[in-house]
Order: sequence, then C-alpha cells, then structure tokens
Amino acid sequence: MSSLSRELVFLILQFLDEEKFKETVHKLEQESGFFFNMKYFEDEVHNGNWDEVEKYLSGFTKVDDNRYSMKIFFEIRKQKYLEALDKHDRSKAVEILVKDLKVFASFNEELFKEITQLLTLENFRENEQLSKYGDTKSARAIMLVELKKLIEANPLFRDKLQFPNLKNSRLRTLINQSLNWQHQLCKNPRPNPDIKTLFVDHSCGQPNGARAPSPSPASNPLLGGAVPKPGGFPPLGAHVPFQPTPAPVPTPLAGWMSNPPTATHPAVSGGPIGLGGPPIPAGLKHPRTPPTNPSVDFPSGDSEHPSKRTRPMGNDEVNLPVNVLPVSFPGHAHSQAFNATDDLPKTVARTLNQGSSPMSMDFHPIQQNLLLVGTNVGDIGLWEVGSRERLVQRNFKVWDLSACTIPLQAGLVKEPGVSVNRVIWSPDGSLFGVAYSRHLVQIYSYHGNDDVRQHLEIDAHVGGVNDLAFSHPNKQLSVITCGDDKLIKVWDAQNGAKQYTFEGHEAPVYSVCPHYKENIQFIFSTALDGKIKAWLYDNLGSRVDYDAPGRWCTTMAYSADGTRLFSCGTSKDGESHIVEWNESEGAVKRTYQGFRKRSLGVVQFDTTKNRFLAAGDDFSVKFWDMDNTQLLTNSDADGGLPASPRIRFNKDGTLLAVSANENGIKILANPEGLRMLRNYENLAFDASRASEAAKPTVNPMSSAVASSAGLTDRVGPVVGLSAMNGDVKPRITEETNDKSKIWKLSEINEPSQCRSLKLPENLRVTKISRLIYTNSGAAILALASNAIHLLWKWQRSDRNSSGKATATVSPQLWQPSSGILMTNDAADTNPDEAVSCFALSKNDSYVMSASGGKISLFNMMTFKTMTTFMPPPPAATFLAFHPQDNNIIAIGMDDSTIQIYNVRVDEVKSKLKGHSKRITGLAFSNVLNVLVSSGADAQICVWSSDGWEKQKSRFLQLPPGRPPTAQSETRVQFHQDQIHFLVVHETQLAIYEATKLECVKQWAPRESAAPISHATFSCDSQLVYASFLDGTVCIFTASHLRLRCRINPSSYLPSSVGSNVHSLVIAAHPHEPNQFALGLSDGSVHVFEPLESEGKWGVPPPAENGSASSVPTTPLVGGSAQDQAQR
Repeated sequence: MSSLSRELVFLILQFLDEEKFKETVHKLEQESGFFFNMKYFEDEVHNGNWDEVEKYLSGFTKVDDNRYSMKIFFEIRKQKYLEALDKHDRSKAVEILVKDLKVFASFNEELFKEITQLLTLENFRENEQLSKYGDTKSARAIMLVELKKLIEANPLFRDKLQFPNLKNSRLRTLINQSLNWQHQLCKNPRPNPDIKTLFVDHSCGQPNGARAPSPSPASNPLLGGAVPKPGGFPPLGAHVPFQPTPAPVPTPLAGWMSNPPTATHPAVSGGPIGLGGPPIPAGLKHPRTPPTNPSVDFPSGDSEHPSKRTRPMGNDEVNLPVNVLPVSFPGHAHSQAFNATDDLPKTVARTLNQGSSPMSMDFHPIQQNLLLVGTNVGDIGLWEVGSRERLVQRNFKVWDLSACTIPLQAGLVKEPGVSVNRVIWSPDGSLFGVAYSRHLVQIYSYHGNDDVRQHLEIDAHVGGVNDLAFSHPNKQLSVITCGDDKLIKVWDAQNGAKQYTFEGHEAPVYSVCPHYKENIQFIFSTALDGKIKAWLYDNLGSRVDYDAPGRWCTTMAYSADGTRLFSCGTSKDGESHIVEWNESEGAVKRTYQGFRKRSLGVVQFDTTKNRFLAAGDDFSVKFWDMDNTQLLTNSDADGGLPASPRIRFNKDGTLLAVSANENGIKILANPEGLRMLRNYENLAFDASRASEAAKPTVNPMSSAVASSAGLTDRVGPVVGLSAMNGDVKPRITEETNDKSKIWKLSEINEPSQCRSLKLPENLRVTKISRLIYTNSGAAILALASNAIHLLWKWQRSDRNSSGKATATVSPQLWQPSSGILMTNDAADTNPDEAVSCFALSKNDSYVMSASGGKISLFNMMTFKTMTTFMPPPPAATFLAFHPQDNNIIAIGMDDSTIQIYNVRVDEVKSKLKGHSKRITGLAFSNVLNVLVSSGADAQICVWSSDGWEKQKSRFLQLPPGRPPTAQSETRVQFHQDQIHFLVVHETQLAIYEATKLECVKQWAPRESAAPISHATFSCDSQLVYASFLDGTVCIFTASHLRLRCRINPSSYLPSSVGSNVHSLVIAAHPHEPNQFALGLSDGSVHVFEPLESEGKWGVPPPAENGSASSVPTTPLVGGSAQDQAQR
C-alpha cells in the first residue's frame, strides 16, 4: 500500500472515531495493522475480553513471530487459565489448556507439565511460584504492565504505537477545501451555496443576480488565506457543538523517541516464558505511560446527537468547529505592527542593591512584585520591588552539618565559600529552592510577608548543584536537580526522599527543563559537552541524544503556553545562540540573529507572553519576536549593566529583573508594570500598611500543585490577608506615625467625585442578573433576567491606548453582523423567578450559560448557540469550571445537588448532596484541591475535588430573627491566596479559612440598612466591593473587612430615578484593582473608577486598638460600632 493510501486509512480512523463508530474503528485498526491502540487493548485486558484481545493482536502479530510475541500470547492465555481455576471451573480450564496452552509445549515441555499439574490442586496458589497471586483485578493489572513492556520491545509494533499528529477533523477539512476549489471553479458562483451531496462534484446553478463578491482570505479561516474563492459555505460538520480535540499524543517527545534505545527493556528483552507472574514493577504504585506508547485516545468528534457523543474540551479551552477561530476582538490581535515594543518592559522603574552579585533571580508566580535573588556569596534575598523593600535576607548556612556527607563537611571546613547557582519558586509560590555550588539544595517554605521557614536540606550531588526545578509527576510535587557528578535526581518535595536518579550524561549536567505534554511528564537536560537528553520518570534511560548549538553551557525553556521549545547556549569561544526546536524531529527550527560576535560570558535568556524572547548580551538586554529571527530591539537599562547580565521576567511579562554592576538589580517595566508598581508604592503610604501588605499564607505542601496558569489566569499581583496570618512587623510610614491625622470615611455623593460611565443600553433587556468582565479586561458581559446576553467591547484609540475597559471612554454594545442575540433557553416559569448563571472560558471564546432552562454554549464571536444540554428539571443555578481541567464542570442545581459533569463524555461523574436548598455559589481552590459550595440554605460545604467527598460544612451565623429566605443567595469567592474565601449573604460579608472552615472576619450592616445584593474581591484581593439593594456601593479593605469608601446612588443615578432602581450585581476588573462594574434592576450597567488625582478608593481605616494584625478569636457579628453607624 502506498504511503498516501496508508495516510488515508489514518484519516478514516480519525473520522470514524469522531463519529463514534467504535467497533468499526478497532476493526479497521486490526485489519490494516497500521495503528495498535494501546488504550483499547488495555481496556479489553482489564475487562477480561480474552477472545477480543487475541483477535485484536492477530492483526499485528502471531504466536510464533518472535519471542516477544510468544511471551505476549503465553501471558494472556496463562492468565485466562488461572482465572478459570480460581473460579473452580475445571472444564473451562481443561479446554484452555488443550486449545490455547498446548502450543507452548513444543517450546517448553516441562513448563506445560507444571501448568497441567495445577489442575490437581485445590488452590493453585499452593504452587510456590503462584503463591503471591492476588485477586483477578490486580493480577490483570500486573500482567498488563508486562504486556506493555513486551509490546514496546517487540519490533513488529515499533512504528505502530503512535497515532499521527493530525489536526482536528482533518478529513472534513480536506473535503471542505475540495468543495471550496470546486466552488471557485463555478462559472456563476453563489455566495452561500447549499451543498447536499459529496457523490458528484459541486456546481452552482444559473445565477439569479450579480456575482458574489470574493471574501478576503482573513474571512476564511478554514483555508487560512491560501485559496481564494468567490463565495463561502458552511463546512461539513460546522453545526457541531464541540470540535474534536486532538489525540493526546505528545508530539515533542514522541518524535524525538521514534527510535528508543535497544536496551530499554532489559527485563523483557530475553526473558523466557514461565509459570510465575511477572514481577510487580514500581510503576504499579505510580503508573506511567511507556515512552513509545502514550495513552492514545483518537480525536473525539461530535455528531448531530450531542447527547450521545463525546464533547471534547481541552484542558484549557473548548476546541471550536473547523471554520471558527478562537475569538480575538478587534484591536487586540497579536500584531507586531501595532507598537510591539510597547509591550516590552524597557523602562527602568526600580534599582535595588542586593549587597553581593546576583547570580539567579525569580519572580513569585502569583505575587508578581516579589523577587527572589541568590548571589555569588550564597546569600538569598526577597524583595518587594514596588516598595523597594527587602523583606528577607539570609546568609548561607548549613542547617544540619551532621547530616551532610563527609566530603562536603571536609570541603566546607577547608573552603567555606559557596555561590548560589539557581533560585526558583514552586508553581504555587508556597516553596522556593536554592541550588548551591557545593553539594547542597535548600528548600524554604514561604508563608507571606517576611515569613520564610526552613523546609528541606538535601545533600544532592557531589560537586556543584548546577540547576534546580519543580515538577509534579504523579500529581506530587517533586524537586529536580542536576550537578557536576553528571547525574539528574528527582526528590520528593514533602520529605526529601530520592525518587529517581538519571544516568547517561558524560559531562557535568548544566540545566534541567521539566515539562509535560498531555499526560506525559518528562525532563530535558543539557550537559557541558553540549548534549541534550530527555527522560521520562521511569529509570529506563534517556530517550534522545542531540547536540545543542554552541556545545557548552545551554539552557532550555518553553513558551508560556508550553507549545514552543527554545534553547540558549554559549560556546567556549563565546559564540552564543538562541534557537527554536522542531520537537517532532529534534532539529533546529530557527536561529535568532543579533548576538555579539564573542559574548563576554555565558548568556542567559527568558521567554514571555508566548511572543518574546530576551537575552542578556553585550552590556544590554536584547529582545526578539518569537516569529522573527531578526533582533527586535534592545535596552541598556540606562547603563551600568555587566557584559552578560542575568535576566528574569515576571509571569505576565510586565516586569524584567536585570542584574547590574556593583551588586545592583534593575527592574524594567512596561506601562502595565509601571501601573502595578505605582499601586504598591501608594500602599506604602496607607495608614494600615502593616495589615494590607502582608502576604498570603500558602499551604507549603498542598496535595497537588496548582497549574502555573491556573492561579493567575485573571488576576494581578496578590496582596494577602495579614489579618489571617498572625502578627507581622508593621512598616512604619509617615502616616502611621502622624497621630494628628484623623481617619474619615470617604463619601462619594456627587458625579464629580469619581469617574463613572453608563454603558450603552439595550431596550430589550430588563434587570441585569449576572455580570462579568472578560478575561482580557477589554469587554463586559452581562446576562439579563429575560435570558439575553449583552457584550460591551472597548476599542484601542488615542484616548484608550490599551483597549481595556475604562470609565473614561464609552464602549460599543457589540453584535455580530448577523444581528442575532445570545439568548438562553428560557424556563416556562416567570423569567423573574428563573435563576441565571454563566461561566466564561479562559480565552473569552465561549460562554456557558443558563436561565432556568437548558444550559447553552455560545460562541462569543458569532453569538451562535454551539450546543444545549441538561434540560430541567432540575435547573442549573450556578456553573464553575474545574481550574485544571475544562472538561469538568461543577453545576449547582435548584434541587440542592451539585453535579460534576464531564463534558468530554457527556456524563455526570458525581452528584454531591449536602445542601437543603438550591445551590447559589461554587468556587474551586487549585491549591487546596477543594470545591466550596454555598446554598440558599445559608450553608457552606467543602468538598474534595479529587474524590468529591464532603470534608466539612457549616451554616452561616445569621442575625437573630432573620432566617434565610427562598430568594436568599449565599455566594463564595476565593482570595488570591486560594486558602481564604469571601462569603456574601444579604445579611453579612465574611472571610473564611477553607481548611478549617472557620470564619476569621465578619461584617454586617445594621438591621435597618438595605440588604447586601452582591460582593466581590478586587482583582488583587486588597478590596471588597459590595452592592446594596438601595443602590449604594461600599468598598472595604479586604484584610479586616472595614469600610473605607461609600458610593451613594446620587453620584451616578439621576434624581428622577432614585429609589426605583436597585443595584443587583457587581464585577471587578481582572487587571485594574480600582475598577468595577455595577448591574442594575433597570437593565443598565455602570463602570466606576476613582478620580485620577486620587488613584484609589478612599483611605483605609486604622486598625482596631492600633493593631491591624489581630484576629478575633470568635467572629464578630457585625462590624465595629463605627461601621454599624455608617451603614
């Protein structure tokens, strides 16, 4: 069969799987022999479908093909025989012995006799070799591990264990392209042809009017502009609600491992068949995916029966239909032409002096104004760059000298000097690691502010520890180190136990780069001989062996989204190289130009925003666009940089730390970074700085590590709840010392006292039920009580260069050219009685929403309904995506249950019961791995997001005589430390600690005041915005829930409206901590910002009794007397 015919078979396999012709898919796999679906094979073995197992294998090998094949069939038939004996089915056992196992007698007659003798035993476990045989399930699992090794080692399977890396619905796309060509050749093409058959070539009939205009290539994402055509038509399957997701085959590692080492499986390469069960591998405790066989699921497609088809949704986003690109609102597309360099941090915003020369730096992954520094004399420092304050300074010290090896003890006595080679934060910021030039790694736990504690000290390598990284194979946080002893080691971050040692480099290992693709975890490593190797967590040796450009000191890094791999290296002669790798081939894809001919030192580099590369070279910082090999720009940071400065971006790419001469560090910022630093600088002059600037307590060893994107997907820098962290050292400022200054609540009564903007109205909507900013911060989405969605978008302009939401420029009430509205399936009941809810995707491309009827999925670009599902009863009342898996949605229902719904397989995985009334709030913590729920019963429940069991529950403390009503909503929202959460009820605001479910702060309005309608944290969790039914908005300092500013309705509503309009919902801007939006009962939405001259909402009140850090042992019912009087 020709190669193209072979590829056509793969396309057909993909199509059949998308359409869920499961039996046909596996039949074609077996008959063609092109692809061995290990996932399907595993399932059949686990289920004991032995006839199907052997039938499927027969398409790829026969019993006597080679010794691997013989052992595969023997293990399967032996297991089938033992299961029959275990069931005391002697006749079945005899049948298997005669028909299936006798064939092996000619190869090992003694073994066959021994197998036959098992029939005489009452329990075959009396045989010594079978004494450890467990139950059927565990025996099959153990056998399967051995079978997978044999299959991987079998040369007949070597090129059949991996499905090609195809784009979604590739066959559909090819057919669409063919139809486009046919339509382009029509003499009289119609603008929207109706394609009714594929059996004959397409041809438009006689024209009824003028020739259709040719659309621009940009309007045809299917063709990507490659093929011009006179008119367009919907591609096949364009009606499908969810686009098939690519098979989770990790192209990078798979491509580089196409020819694994021949001695990869010493345990099976020459192993004879035998009676005893295969040895129980370590992999059983921590199952791993074999290197040449990732767990392969075909791309799952959709059909016109969404209830019966899987709806794949990627870990990050739903994949859209073939002809729909992810939404990119006008004015926000990635375009170098629009002042690309404006996004780069080039302005010197801060200059710090560490006291010794910085060797390594890393910004906190969540609190992006915190910079960790390690120096050439072993010191570490922790800086808050906004206030220029050094929070922590630690000199090198061995914590437990007696636990160190004798060579290290002797070496430290002889030469105590030590340098830091690497400092790095763990993904959730709860730990940081320090790698030293002498043997040691020290791991600290970080508990906010200046609270840094010793966690682990590891005598890791002989010689220097050259690099350090965190990873989480098997969902457990691990520390990866490499050193002068040519080894890479993996350690348990909880207890320091060594998990793996990787040997194979022939020179000191210079750097490590852990990563994962789909379900494959792996590590790239580089050595001083220029070799690049890749390792799985399996002790089976390196999978690749390539030469890095420069062949000396090389580091590797992925783009932020993990899709592009880069390396930067310097040769011994000073030649430096930054390259992008083609992972599927292990070859250099592009080489970036612009380095000094002879670099004066080893060049360091970093990546940011999936768009830019930066490197320290020639006394400056040089920048490249990832898609352009030519130098984009450079910056000398106002001078004073060393020849090869060390650099590090913060996570959002708004700040860049650069090492400078004379022990200095320069912080470069872009406009967004400058705004962030100004916010922190302003806080230094707040009277309660001591309470508001303490950092969050983060569980140092959470059971699972938050994904690096998960925590900061919608938020800016985090300022923690010091009131929950115990006493902290107050930072003395002029304001705190000036006792003559009397604090006064900031009252806003006039329009001139703040910036507010009423957004353009839609006369079709009534009250606003739900409100949210898009993740980009460039639009606001509202859901009205009559099930209609409204979308306001801001554009880039001279008055609004960022294109983000603002109260100074009016947005557009946006609709697609079709004029359709996003309208939910409405309930039969009164719309005002239906509960509305929605959840927005991370890249703003779709919204999942309900208004008492079915749940709808809308495309945010076209407003089209992609699918509907889950018709009532019960009706959905709250929606929340799992932070680490967008396939999983928690759906609160009006029957008081919570349904954990897997979109991919269209199945409810769990139903959580614990509330007595409808669910009104859901919030995930991806640090604690919990889901917090709240209901109209005023109860809060905490559920494990691993097994979905209930951990704790508690009822709110309601004021006497005010029981919860059927309409009462209790909302929950996690603080940015992911440990504390805000609780909102019409009678109170409260802050709870999730692990103990204890209320640590509470505020309640006086009894005669209007009820609270809604509240939310600001994006940095410093403030709480609360709306009241009388139209008032109160702004609280989050750390102790004390009122700092009140906005009265007279400042934004005309007097003619007055008390007839109520504020119902409030939303905080995802990037601007002082901006929020308010949804009202008349269908209007208002955006608020403080005056530019003020820059913030009021001044925080002084702490009670002069201490901002005290936490009441029992929660206060209501705020202070002063707060009570003010409300």
